[in-house]
Amino acid sequence: MEPQLLHSVTDSVATVVVRHPAKRNAMTAAMWGSLPPLLETLAADPRVRVLVLTGAGGTFCAGADISTLRESPHEAQRLAVAAEEALAAFPKPTLAAVRGHCVGGGAQLAAACDLRFAEEGARFGVTPAKLGIVYPSSATRRLVSLVGPATAKYLLFSGELIDTARALRTGLVDEVLPEGELDGRVAEFTRILASRSQLTQAAAKEFANGRTDRDPYWAERARESEDTAEGVAAFLGRRAPHFTWNPSTRGRSGCAT
Repeated sequence: MEPQLLHSVTDSVATVVVRHPAKRNAMTAAMWGSLPPLLETLAADPRVRVLVLTGAGGTFCAGADISTLRESPHEAQRLAVAAEEALAAFPKPTLAAVRGHCVGGGAQLAAACDLRFAEEGARFGVTPAKLGIVYPSSATRRLVSLVGPATAKYLLFSGELIDTARALRTGLVDEVLPEGELDGRVAEFTRILASRSQLTQAAAKEFANGRTDRDPYWAERARESEDTAEGVAAFLGRRAPHFTWNPSTRGRSGCAT
C-alpha cells in the first residue's frame, strides 16, 4: 500500500492513521499536503466530536521522509508547518495515541494535538539538530508551552530520544498505558470527550491556546445555546446530558464575529 493517511469516523470519533510501513510511518510531502484538507473535511462533519491521530502498526511516526528533504528542504518544511498548524487549529478535541517512535515531524504532530496518550515503550525525540535543520518557530513555541524551556532545549539541542517516564514527567504526554491497554483507554476517554459540551470545549480550546479577544463572542454563543440549560437540567434530574451545540453547524470556533 502506498504511503497515505487513512481515516474513519465511528461513534463521533474521527481516527486519522499515518501509514507508511516501509519507513516507520514517515511523512512524505504528499502526506503532509493531504492533512490540512482532510482535517477541514472532518472539522465540517457534524458527526465528529473528537479526533484521534495515530500510526499504523507499532510506530506512531518516525518524522519526515528524509528523501523529501534532499529534494526540497524548504518546501518540505513549509508543508510540515502547514499540516501542524491545521492540526493545532482543529476546532474539536484532538488526541495523539502513540506507540513506538514519535520523532521529528511525528513529535510535531503529536505536540499539535490537545492531548497525548502513549503506550509504555514509546520513544520521543525532536531531531532537527541531527540534520542541521532550523526547527520552525511555531513548533518551538508549542514545544516550550508543553514541556518548558529547559526540556525543550534539551530535546532540540541534543536530538536525543526520551522514554515515556520522562515524557510524562515533563508534560509531553498526559497518560502512559501498559502494553496492550492504549486502544481501550483511548476509546474510553474519547467516549467521555464526545459526551461533553462542545461549546465548553471549543471555548476552552481557544482560551487555552492564548486567544484573549473572544470573551464576548463565547458569551454570546453561550446565550444562544441550550447547552447550559440542558446541563443544569440533566444534573438536577440525575441523568446524562444531551448537548446539542456543534461548531460544525453553528460556525467554526476560529471564525471572527
